Amino acid sequence: MSEVMEGSHGVAHAVKLCKPDVLAMYPITPSTHIPEGLAQLIADGKMDTKFITVESEFSAMSACVGVSAAGSRAFTATSSQGLLLMTEVVYAAAGMRLPIVTVIVNRTISAPINIWNDHQDTFAERDSGWLQIYCETNQEALDTTIQAYKIAEDAGVLLPVFVCMDGFVLSHTYEPLEVPEQNEVDAFLPPYTPKHAFLDPNKPITQGPFAYPKPYAAMRKELSDAIMNSKTVVKKVHNEFAEKFGRAYGDGIIEEYKSDKPTVIVAMGSVCGTIKEVVDERDDIGLVRIRCYRPFPKEELVKALEGKENIIVFEKDVALGMASGALYHEIKSILAGKNVRINNVVGGLGGIDTTKKNISNFVDRMKDQNDKIEFLRGDPNE
Repeated sequence: MSEVMEGSHGVAHAVKLCKPDVLAMYPITPSTHIPEGLAQLIADGKMDTKFITVESEFSAMSACVGVSAAGSRAFTATSSQGLLLMTEVVYAAAGMRLPIVTVIVNRTISAPINIWNDHQDTFAERDSGWLQIYCETNQEALDTTIQAYKIAEDAGVLLPVFVCMDGFVLSHTYEPLEVPEQNEVDAFLPPYTPKHAFLDPNKPITQGPFAYPKPYAAMRKELSDAIMNSKTVVKKVHNEFAEKFGRAYGDGIIEEYKSDKPTVIVAMGSVCGTIKEVVDERDDIGLVRIRCYRPFPKEELVKALEGKENIIVFEKDVALGMASGALYHEIKSILAGKNVRINNVVGGLGGIDTTKKNISNFVDRMKDQNDKIEFLRGDPNE
């Protein structure tokens, strides 16, 4: 079914199709339209799900942890300061191996307070143990929300997932979306069968216990291994979805767009659509889009960037104390020893527009540079 709708409402319809047992919601700009859309679906009798209106984002994630640990499918959504308020429970959810899906409508973090988009909120959670998938379009956000449950609930994964979509740029934009039919999603995503629910009287277990140093270290290593091994499942689920619904996003981990050029931009999120337009207008650059940021696509990026002369890492975050972006250093680390120039552009902070002219200009400035770091400050001619 094709329907024109707002990106947030597209996500709400995707959640409906996944049949969560409980929604624990606390609204915060710009993710508010997701709980609003879900509440409307319930009020209209189109969704049979328990909707909990909690008093904070901390409580929203706490409720999701309880729901998931009890053996039910849970969902929430948040942004920015709301995600930071969840942080304590975000770490607990991953350590308890609970397959919760959360849509993050990316928004910058204060101070100063700002409601517009960048990726500093989810980058602050990059070591939390959650998988992170970044979407370029609203269609991808809808599709990825459905995929996320199948990834999270896979017996070889059992990890929570952030589905990340850019605030306002995607969340508040109306466009035609293909919404799958319920029977199609039911065939793709089976009912949730919990692997370790603590409220099963026939198989009682302990969740989130106290751990002495040795077992704690062992559990963290197991968590790290599970995250890295989840790449196989992310790809498998993506490919199954593509085969069934006819929509693919690279290989599910990264997307290469005309990247057979000596100079490529590495980026994530909605700005990749603008970068693709610049790539189409020039014959000297390509794009490698990171879709799955956690687990980090080390092997896929090394292969995609092999033989390149110039790599420009564009990102919407800043690693304070490093005077650059965080992704830049991760790319440099996996390409250590390679004969390639790597530069960094930190742009889009606080919602600053990144224009085609900005992109073309920094490509020209950085073609013969190495280890150059630039911050775009909002001049359309910059």
